[in-house]
Amino acid sequence: MTINTEQNMEKTILDAAEKLFLEKGFAMVSTTQIAKAAGCNQALVHYYFRTKDRLFEAVFAEKLKTFFSVIFQTHDESISFEEKLKKYISAHFDMLMANPKLPFLVINELTTNPERIDSLKEMLGQSISYVYGPFQKELDAEIEAGRIRPTTIPDIIYSMVSLNVMAFIGAPIMKKILYLKDEHYKVMLMHRKEENIRIILTGLKPDAKPEATKKTTKRK
Repeated sequence: MTINTEQNMEKTILDAAEKLFLEKGFAMVSTTQIAKAAGCNQALVHYYFRTKDRLFEAVFAEKLKTFFSVIFQTHDESISFEEKLKKYISAHFDMLMANPKLPFLVINELTTNPERIDSLKEMLGQSISYVYGPFQKELDAEIEAGRIRPTTIPDIIYSMVSLNVMAFIGAPIMKKILYLKDEHYKVMLMHRKEENIRIILTGLKPDAKPEATKKTTKRK
């Protein structure tokens, strides 16, 4: 088997596993099903990835790689903190839009298999450090200059993840309640992305200073 053939087969298995994991969840998928979907035998799946757990981690790592590649491209010193934050939020939303079932899979796996948090931490390690350090420095400068209110990076991440993820977690319910077809919900999602950006940026604005109390003079 040539190097190109091996790489193609590995990618085919990875793609098949991703599709099945997203559709059925990790627990409901077997390596036999993955092999069948990839058009190979089960031995090849084990040859490339050893176990189903490693295959799942490879799928998840690929998604993180896609997301952080966009983040790294966005990390431009020439643009303002606000514009950079807009791009981060937008990149996260776009990644979810391209993988709408991913939040369901991640939440289910981290809830039922909390030990995956450790492997997730390892995957994120260097990528988080690369973004976190410079972002913290810029955040501190913005707070010091009075352009945004005192806050923390975890608070910003919580806001971004909760708002963006909810747009996809809530999709089945919203479609039913509002009688929306897929194409109409996609339009709604694009509006939701802009709304999420607006909510987060508005929430970071400095608290308005109360107007000085007007002194009233007593009539003599």
